[in-house]
Amino acid sequence: MKRTSSSFWVKGLVEMFASQGINTERLLMAANIQPADLLNPSTRFGVDQISRLWGLAVEWSGNQALGLDVQLASRYGCFDAVAHVMISSPNLVSALDNLGRYLVLISDATTYGRRQESAGSWVSLGHTGNAVRIPPQRTAYGMVLLLALSRWLTHLEVQALAVNFSFPQPADLLPYRTAFQCPLRFDQERTEVLFSAQDMALLLPTRNQALLDLHARYMQEQINVLVDAPASQRVREEVSRCIDKGEPLRHVIAAKLSISDRTLQRRLQAENTSFQQLLDSVRIELTKKYLADERCSLQEIASSLGFVDDSNFYRACKRWFGVSPGQYRKNLALKYKSDSHESNSAKQ
Repeated sequence: MKRTSSSFWVKGLVEMFASQGINTERLLMAANIQPADLLNPSTRFGVDQISRLWGLAVEWSGNQALGLDVQLASRYGCFDAVAHVMISSPNLVSALDNLGRYLVLISDATTYGRRQESAGSWVSLGHTGNAVRIPPQRTAYGMVLLLALSRWLTHLEVQALAVNFSFPQPADLLPYRTAFQCPLRFDQERTEVLFSAQDMALLLPTRNQALLDLHARYMQEQINVLVDAPASQRVREEVSRCIDKGEPLRHVIAAKLSISDRTLQRRLQAENTSFQQLLDSVRIELTKKYLADERCSLQEIASSLGFVDDSNFYRACKRWFGVSPGQYRKNLALKYKSDSHESNSAKQ
Protein backbone atom coordinates (compact mmCIF):
# COMPACT_ATOMS: atom_id res chain seq x y z
CA MET A 1 0.00 0.00 0.00
CA LYS A 2 1.48 3.30 -1.10
CA ARG A 3 1.43 6.00 1.59
CA THR A 4 0.48 9.46 0.37
CA SER A 5 -0.29 13.05 1.37
CA SER A 6 -3.01 15.33 0.05
CA SER A 7 -2.49 17.98 -2.59
CA PHE A 8 -3.65 20.79 -0.28
CA TRP A 9 -0.97 19.86 2.26
CA VAL A 10 1.80 19.75 -0.34
CA LYS A 11 0.56 23.02 -1.87
CA GLY A 12 1.01 24.67 1.55
CA LEU A 13 4.57 23.35 1.75
CA VAL A 14 5.42 24.65 -1.71
CA GLU A 15 4.02 28.08 -0.84
CA MET A 16 6.14 28.11 2.32
CA PHE A 17 9.25 27.25 0.29
CA ALA A 18 8.42 30.02 -2.19
CA SER A 19 8.16 32.52 0.67
CA GLN A 20 11.76 31.67 1.54
CA GLY A 21 13.01 32.59 -1.91
CA ILE A 22 13.19 29.07 -3.36
CA ASN A 23 12.50 28.66 -7.08
CA THR A 24 9.49 26.36 -6.65
CA GLU A 25 8.87 25.89 -10.37
CA ARG A 26 12.29 24.30 -10.69
CA LEU A 27 11.86 22.53 -7.36
CA LEU A 28 8.62 20.85 -8.45
CA MET A 29 10.19 19.75 -11.71
CA ALA A 30 13.13 18.18 -9.86
CA ALA A 31 10.73 16.38 -7.48
CA ASN A 32 8.63 15.15 -10.43
CA ILE A 33 5.52 17.03 -9.29
CA GLN A 34 3.21 18.72 -11.80
CA PRO A 35 2.11 22.20 -10.62
CA ALA A 36 -1.42 21.53 -11.88
CA ASP A 37 -1.67 18.52 -9.55
CA LEU A 38 -1.37 20.82 -6.53
CA LEU A 39 -4.73 22.34 -7.51
CA ASN A 40 -6.47 18.97 -7.91
CA PRO A 41 -8.17 17.96 -4.62
CA SER A 42 -8.05 14.26 -5.53
CA THR A 43 -4.29 14.15 -6.20
CA ARG A 44 -2.07 12.50 -3.58
CA PHE A 45 1.73 12.49 -3.43
CA GLY A 46 3.97 9.66 -2.23
CA VAL A 47 5.86 9.88 1.06
CA ASP A 48 9.27 9.55 -0.63
CA GLN A 49 8.30 12.14 -3.25
CA ILE A 50 7.62 14.68 -0.50
CA SER A 51 10.88 13.80 1.27
CA ARG A 52 12.71 14.52 -1.97
CA LEU A 53 10.86 17.85 -2.19
CA TRP A 54 12.00 18.70 1.36
CA GLY A 55 15.56 17.55 0.77
CA LEU A 56 15.96 19.63 -2.38
CA ALA A 57 14.36 22.68 -0.74
CA VAL A 58 16.84 22.49 2.16
CA GLU A 59 19.78 21.96 -0.15
CA TRP A 60 18.89 24.70 -2.63
CA SER A 61 18.02 27.23 0.07
CA GLY A 62 21.16 26.46 2.07
CA ASN A 63 18.97 26.69 5.18
CA GLN A 64 19.43 23.69 7.45
CA ALA A 65 16.61 25.01 9.67
CA LEU A 66 14.08 25.45 6.87
CA GLY A 67 10.52 25.47 8.24
CA LEU A 68 11.64 25.87 11.85
CA ASP A 69 9.50 28.96 12.34
CA VAL A 70 6.19 29.02 14.23
CA GLN A 71 4.89 31.99 12.22
CA LEU A 72 5.60 30.23 8.93
CA ALA A 73 3.87 27.09 10.18
CA SER A 74 0.85 29.13 11.23
CA ARG A 75 0.64 30.74 7.82
CA TYR A 76 1.26 27.77 5.53
CA GLY A 77 0.27 24.63 7.46
CA CYS A 78 -2.97 23.61 5.71
CA PHE A 79 -5.35 21.22 7.51
CA ASP A 80 -8.30 21.82 5.17
CA ALA A 81 -11.63 20.40 6.43
CA VAL A 82 -9.94 18.63 9.37
CA ALA A 83 -9.44 22.09 10.89
CA HIS A 84 -13.23 22.42 11.30
CA VAL A 85 -13.33 19.33 13.51
CA MET A 86 -10.45 20.61 15.60
CA ILE A 87 -11.84 24.09 16.24
CA SER A 88 -15.24 22.63 17.17
CA SER A 89 -13.68 20.32 19.78
CA PRO A 90 -14.23 21.09 23.48
CA ASN A 91 -10.58 21.42 24.55
CA LEU A 92 -7.03 21.23 23.26
CA VAL A 93 -6.45 17.55 24.00
CA SER A 94 -9.61 16.49 22.17
CA ALA A 95 -8.73 18.77 19.24
CA LEU A 96 -5.28 17.20 18.87
CA ASP A 97 -6.73 13.71 19.22
CA ASN A 98 -9.24 14.57 16.49
CA LEU A 99 -6.33 15.60 14.32
CA GLY A 100 -4.92 12.10 14.87
CA ARG A 101 -8.31 10.50 14.20
CA TYR A 102 -8.74 12.17 10.80
CA LEU A 103 -5.07 12.56 9.89
CA VAL A 104 -5.44 10.04 7.06
CA LEU A 105 -7.26 12.71 5.04
CA ILE A 106 -4.19 14.92 5.23
CA SER A 107 -1.61 12.15 5.05
CA ASP A 108 -1.79 8.40 5.66
CA ALA A 109 2.02 8.49 5.70
CA THR A 110 1.94 10.43 8.98
CA THR A 111 1.30 8.82 12.35
CA TYR A 112 -0.06 10.48 15.49
CA GLY A 113 0.47 9.41 19.08
CA ARG A 114 -0.15 10.76 22.56
CA ARG A 115 1.13 9.45 25.87
CA GLN A 116 0.46 10.91 29.28
CA GLU A 117 2.76 11.45 32.21
CA SER A 118 2.48 13.44 35.42
CA ALA A 119 3.70 16.69 33.80
CA GLY A 120 1.28 16.50 30.89
CA SER A 121 1.01 14.81 27.48
CA TRP A 122 3.67 13.96 24.92
CA VAL A 123 2.24 14.39 21.41
CA SER A 124 4.16 12.73 18.58
CA LEU A 125 4.11 12.80 14.80
CA GLY A 126 6.00 10.23 12.76
CA HIS A 127 6.15 8.83 9.25
CA THR A 128 5.50 5.41 7.79
CA GLY A 129 5.72 3.86 4.34
CA ASN A 130 9.00 5.58 3.49
CA ALA A 131 11.81 3.75 1.70
CA VAL A 132 14.27 6.64 1.98
CA ARG A 133 15.34 8.73 4.95
CA ILE A 134 12.94 11.39 6.16
CA PRO A 135 14.82 14.73 6.19
CA PRO A 136 15.18 16.01 9.78
CA GLN A 137 13.71 19.34 8.68
CA ARG A 138 10.50 17.60 7.66
CA THR A 139 10.35 15.87 11.05
CA ALA A 140 11.06 19.07 13.00
CA TYR A 141 8.42 20.94 11.00
CA GLY A 142 5.80 18.60 12.44
CA MET A 143 6.67 19.71 15.98
CA VAL A 144 6.57 23.38 14.97
CA LEU A 145 3.15 22.76 13.46
CA LEU A 146 1.83 21.20 16.68
CA LEU A 147 2.98 24.23 18.65
CA ALA A 148 1.50 26.67 16.12
CA LEU A 149 -1.71 24.66 15.94
CA SER A 150 -2.11 24.64 19.74
CA ARG A 151 -1.79 28.42 19.86
CA TRP A 152 -4.23 28.88 16.98
CA LEU A 153 -6.82 26.61 18.59
CA THR A 154 -6.65 28.13 22.06
CA HIS A 155 -5.95 31.76 21.08
CA LEU A 156 -3.25 31.62 23.76
CA GLU A 157 0.57 31.49 23.77
CA VAL A 158 0.81 27.78 24.61
CA GLN A 159 4.40 26.82 25.43
CA ALA A 160 6.12 23.48 24.97
CA LEU A 161 7.67 22.03 28.13
CA ALA A 162 10.15 19.88 26.20
CA VAL A 163 10.73 18.48 22.71
CA ASN A 164 12.36 15.18 21.74
CA PHE A 165 13.76 14.54 18.26
CA SER A 166 14.54 11.17 16.71
CA PHE A 167 17.44 12.54 14.64
CA PRO A 168 20.97 13.54 15.80
CA GLN A 169 21.67 16.98 17.22
CA PRO A 170 22.27 19.56 14.45
CA ALA A 171 25.35 21.73 14.39
CA ASP A 172 23.35 24.93 14.96
CA LEU A 173 20.87 24.73 17.84
CA LEU A 174 19.86 28.39 17.83
CA PRO A 175 16.88 28.01 15.41
CA TYR A 176 15.55 25.14 17.55
CA ARG A 177 15.92 27.10 20.77
CA THR A 178 14.27 30.13 19.18
CA ALA A 179 11.33 28.12 17.87
CA PHE A 180 10.59 26.04 20.99
CA GLN A 181 12.16 27.92 23.93
CA CYS A 182 12.28 24.76 26.06
CA PRO A 183 14.64 21.83 26.78
CA LEU A 184 15.54 19.86 23.63
CA ARG A 185 16.78 16.29 23.33
CA PHE A 186 18.05 14.52 20.23
CA ASP A 187 18.61 10.90 19.19
CA GLN A 188 15.45 9.92 21.05
CA GLU A 189 13.10 7.03 20.35
CA ARG A 190 10.48 9.31 18.76
CA THR A 191 9.87 12.93 17.82
CA GLU A 192 7.38 14.46 20.24
CA VAL A 193 6.46 17.62 22.13
CA LEU A 194 5.39 17.82 25.77
CA PHE A 195 2.41 20.04 26.65
CA SER A 196 1.35 20.67 30.24
CA ALA A 197 -1.80 19.08 31.64
CA GLN A 198 -3.19 22.57 32.21
CA ASP A 199 -2.70 23.56 28.58
CA MET A 200 -4.16 20.30 27.28
CA ALA A 201 -7.29 20.93 29.35
CA LEU A 202 -7.76 24.46 27.95
CA LEU A 203 -11.27 25.04 26.64
CA LEU A 204 -11.41 26.19 23.03
CA PRO A 205 -13.23 29.50 22.46
CA THR A 206 -14.69 28.03 19.24
CA ARG A 207 -16.00 24.80 20.80
CA ASN A 208 -19.40 23.71 19.50
CA GLN A 209 -20.74 20.18 20.00
CA ALA A 210 -23.36 20.42 17.25
CA LEU A 211 -20.77 21.53 14.69
CA LEU A 212 -18.32 18.93 15.97
CA ASP A 213 -20.87 16.15 15.34
CA LEU A 214 -21.63 17.52 11.88
CA HIS A 215 -17.99 17.86 10.84
CA ALA A 216 -17.09 14.47 12.31
CA ARG A 217 -19.77 12.78 10.17
CA TYR A 218 -18.44 14.55 7.09
CA MET A 219 -14.86 13.51 7.93
CA GLN A 220 -15.91 9.89 8.27
CA GLU A 221 -17.67 10.04 4.91
CA GLN A 222 -14.49 11.40 3.35
CA ILE A 223 -12.45 8.61 4.93
CA ASN A 224 -14.89 6.03 3.57
CA VAL A 225 -14.39 7.49 0.09
CA LEU A 226 -10.61 7.55 0.48
CA VAL A 227 -10.26 4.03 1.88
CA ASP A 228 -11.32 1.47 -0.69
CA ALA A 229 -11.08 -1.57 1.57
CA PRO A 230 -12.26 -0.72 5.12
CA ALA A 231 -11.68 -4.16 6.65
CA SER A 232 -8.17 -4.55 5.27
CA GLN A 233 -7.30 -0.98 6.25
CA ARG A 234 -8.46 -1.56 9.82
CA VAL A 235 -6.48 -4.80 10.00
CA ARG A 236 -3.34 -3.04 8.78
CA GLU A 237 -3.75 -0.32 11.39
CA GLU A 238 -4.23 -2.81 14.24
CA VAL A 239 -1.31 -4.95 13.08
CA SER A 240 0.93 -1.86 12.90
CA ARG A 241 0.01 -0.94 16.47
CA CYS A 242 0.87 -4.27 18.08
CA ILE A 243 3.43 -5.98 15.84
CA ASP A 244 6.37 -4.91 18.00
CA LYS A 245 4.95 -7.07 20.80
CA GLY A 246 5.19 -10.25 18.71
CA GLU A 247 3.55 -11.69 15.60
CA PRO A 248 -0.16 -10.77 15.76
CA LEU A 249 -2.72 -13.53 15.35
CA ARG A 250 -5.83 -13.20 13.21
CA HIS A 251 -8.32 -14.04 15.98
CA VAL A 252 -6.68 -11.48 18.28
CA ILE A 253 -6.96 -8.75 15.62
CA ALA A 254 -10.57 -9.78 14.95
CA ALA A 255 -11.37 -9.34 18.65
CA LYS A 256 -9.81 -5.86 18.59
CA LEU A 257 -12.14 -5.03 15.68
CA SER A 258 -15.11 -6.44 17.64
CA ILE A 259 -15.91 -9.11 15.05
CA SER A 260 -15.46 -12.87 14.94
CA ASP A 261 -12.44 -14.53 13.37
CA ARG A 262 -14.68 -16.13 10.72
CA THR A 263 -16.32 -12.80 9.86
CA LEU A 264 -12.94 -11.13 9.47
CA GLN A 265 -11.73 -13.94 7.23
CA ARG A 266 -14.85 -13.65 5.07
CA ARG A 267 -14.55 -9.85 4.73
CA LEU A 268 -10.91 -10.06 3.75
CA GLN A 269 -11.71 -12.73 1.17
CA ALA A 270 -14.35 -10.41 -0.29
CA GLU A 271 -11.60 -7.79 -0.66
CA ASN A 272 -9.35 -10.33 -2.42
CA THR A 273 -6.79 -10.42 0.36
CA SER A 274 -5.94 -12.40 3.47
CA PHE A 275 -4.65 -11.76 6.95
CA GLN A 276 -1.24 -13.19 6.03
CA GLN A 277 -0.97 -10.93 2.99
CA LEU A 278 -1.79 -7.88 5.11
CA LEU A 279 0.70 -8.94 7.78
CA ASP A 280 3.37 -9.28 5.10
CA SER A 281 2.40 -5.90 3.64
CA VAL A 282 2.79 -4.15 7.00
CA ARG A 283 6.11 -5.88 7.62
CA ILE A 284 7.44 -4.93 4.18
CA GLU A 285 6.45 -1.31 4.70
CA LEU A 286 8.05 -1.14 8.14
CA THR A 287 11.15 -3.03 6.99
CA LYS A 288 11.79 -0.43 4.28
CA LYS A 289 11.35 2.34 6.83
CA TYR A 290 13.68 0.77 9.43
CA LEU A 291 16.36 -0.26 6.94
CA ALA A 292 16.48 3.35 5.72
CA ASP A 293 17.55 4.34 9.24
CA GLU A 294 21.11 3.11 9.76
CA ARG A 295 20.78 3.55 13.53
CA CYS A 296 18.41 0.55 13.66
CA SER A 297 20.30 -2.74 13.94
CA LEU A 298 19.02 -5.76 12.03
CA GLN A 299 18.31 -7.49 15.34
CA GLU A 300 16.24 -4.54 16.55
CA ILE A 301 14.29 -4.47 13.28
CA ALA A 302 13.53 -8.18 13.46
CA SER A 303 12.24 -7.77 17.00
CA SER A 304 10.16 -4.70 16.11
CA LEU A 305 8.49 -6.68 13.32
CA GLY A 306 7.45 -9.52 15.61
CA PHE A 307 9.85 -12.16 14.24
CA VAL A 308 10.82 -14.83 16.75
CA ASP A 309 14.44 -14.85 15.55
CA ASP A 310 16.78 -13.12 13.10
CA SER A 311 16.85 -16.05 10.66
CA ASN A 312 13.11 -15.74 10.02
CA PHE A 313 13.58 -12.04 9.29
CA TYR A 314 16.47 -12.83 6.92
CA ARG A 315 14.38 -15.39 5.00
CA ALA A 316 11.44 -12.98 4.79
CA CYS A 317 13.64 -10.26 3.29
CA LYS A 318 15.00 -12.69 0.71
CA ARG A 319 11.40 -13.56 -0.20
CA TRP A 320 10.24 -9.91 -0.37
CA PHE A 321 13.24 -8.19 -1.94
CA GLY A 322 15.36 -10.98 -3.40
CA VAL A 323 18.31 -9.92 -1.22
CA SER A 324 19.33 -10.06 2.43
CA PRO A 325 18.36 -7.17 4.75
CA GLY A 326 22.01 -6.09 4.90
CA GLN A 327 22.27 -5.94 1.12
CA TYR A 328 18.95 -4.10 0.85
CA ARG A 329 20.29 -1.47 3.25
CA LYS A 330 23.48 -1.12 1.16
CA ASN A 331 21.37 -0.68 -1.98
CA LEU A 332 19.39 2.09 -0.25
CA ALA A 333 22.61 3.88 0.71
CA LEU A 334 23.84 3.69 -2.90
CA LYS A 335 20.52 5.05 -4.16
CA TYR A 336 20.68 7.91 -1.65
CA LYS A 337 24.17 8.85 -2.89
CA SER A 338 23.00 8.65 -6.49
CA ASP A 339 19.98 10.90 -5.80
CA SER A 340 22.22 13.40 -3.98
CA HIS A 341 24.55 13.49 -6.98
CA GLU A 342 21.60 14.08 -9.34
CA SER A 343 20.26 16.91 -7.17
CA ASN A 344 23.69 18.54 -7.08
CA SER A 345 23.85 18.34 -10.89
CA ALA A 346 20.38 19.87 -11.17
CA LYS A 347 21.38 22.67 -8.80
CA GLN A 348 24.39 23.50 -10.95
